[in-house]
Amino acid sequence: MSGIFNDVMGKLSDLAGAAGLSEQVHSYLAELLTPATITSLVTQAEQAGLGDKVRSWIGDGHNLPISTDELRTLLSNQQVQAMVDKTGLPAATILPVLAHLLPEAVNAQTPATAAEAPKTA
Repeated sequence: MSGIFNDVMGKLSDLAGAAGLSEQVHSYLAELLTPATITSLVTQAEQAGLGDKVRSWIGDGHNLPISTDELRTLLSNQQVQAMVDKTGLPAATILPVLAHLLPEAVNAQTPATAAEAPKTA
């Protein structure tokens, strides 16, 4: 999972000065969110107590929002620090962008996989 965020954040610096930052980051997220990385994200969300929220992003239906604070509990300190190191941007800048874009990016990558989405009791 940390590889995805490292790659995304590695590109964030390059995209920061470009017009349409949100669209470009979303497009890049879409390329990186594979079934395996989405499964890993759901696993991390379950461990952080955010499983229902993250599973709402998979398949059809309403995407529950995630706050910056919730995203911070979802990601490990290592993942956040890797993003900071890659971009040179503070976590306070990076996390709100991810919190805004991640639900839609996961949803866009999983429109037909709702039945295959990991579910836990």
